Amino acid sequence: MAAAGRAVTAPGAPDVIRTEALRKVYPGTDFAAVDGIGLRVRQGEFFGLLGPNGAGKTTTVGMLTGRVVPTSGSAYVGTVDVVRQPALAKQIIACVTQQNTLDRALTVRENLYFHGLLFGIPRKESLRRADELLERFALARWRDASVYALSGGMAQRLMLARAVFHRPAVLFLDEPTAGLDPQGRLALWEALDELIADGRTILLTTHNMEEADQLCDRVAIVDHGRILALDTPAALKRGLGADTTVTVVARGRAEELAHRLEEDIPEVVRTRLTDGGVELQVSGNDRLVPRVVASAEAGGFELVDLSLSQSTLETVFISLTGKELRE
Repeated sequence: MAAAGRAVTAPGAPDVIRTEALRKVYPGTDFAAVDGIGLRVRQGEFFGLLGPNGAGKTTTVGMLTGRVVPTSGSAYVGTVDVVRQPALAKQIIACVTQQNTLDRALTVRENLYFHGLLFGIPRKESLRRADELLERFALARWRDASVYALSGGMAQRLMLARAVFHRPAVLFLDEPTAGLDPQGRLALWEALDELIADGRTILLTTHNMEEADQLCDRVAIVDHGRILALDTPAALKRGLGADTTVTVVARGRAEELAHRLEEDIPEVVRTRLTDGGVELQVSGNDRLVPRVVASAEAGGFELVDLSLSQSTLETVFISLTGKELRE
């Protein structure tokens, strides 16, 4: 769900990102990295593209930010045609990636200050804005330090501060928390939630289902360059018809165990074989554990492990593709 304390963008809000049949085939390849994606992202919305590495998320963001030229289709930010007016588009967008793109010859404060000058912001205002953002992103004590002194999470927060320096209409985040430790990731999440509370429109790409679930108003699940499903995280999970995932590991043939559990437990919506076991998606969890144990033992299976969890966006992805997000 969207982060607590923040109103979800109204369905009637105007679209600030629009794509039609967006497609990209890289030279020397015989497949589409992005295959006809159509998107509508509302003003003030935190929108997520969720999918595994190689799904086409980064290429999509590349086309929306003018870094990748589409093979066909159209992309607009507001009224600006990103393909035909890339210079104008760059004035109203910003992008933060997982790579550290800070200027290491400059101090923390100078990275912000000179960015402001590049966008035509007067010197005095750039200094004021730099100090304001350093306070906001909890970096003020490092203002005169080299960027080499920053941890990975701090560097990401500085890149985020730099990205919003010129007050872009849309902020693109391409796997911004990849490689961060849990503390750094949570600190970045808090900073992002403040931005969206200010009415900023954000498009996030991630393969982290928890991140998408916690931050995004709506999520598009992407694989092989296509959108497989698009809705709020809660609606996507409701669409499974199952709210509990049961993982059973037992000695014996997994196929036979799956068949027996399907017969004995009518609430099972679907099953999937995993390494050494069976994964069940179940509607409800009334006395589920003792019933699974009784069914398995009655069939002559020796249980090794049994776990329950709530259905997640990864469960949705598995139901759509038959594979895990990290595969």
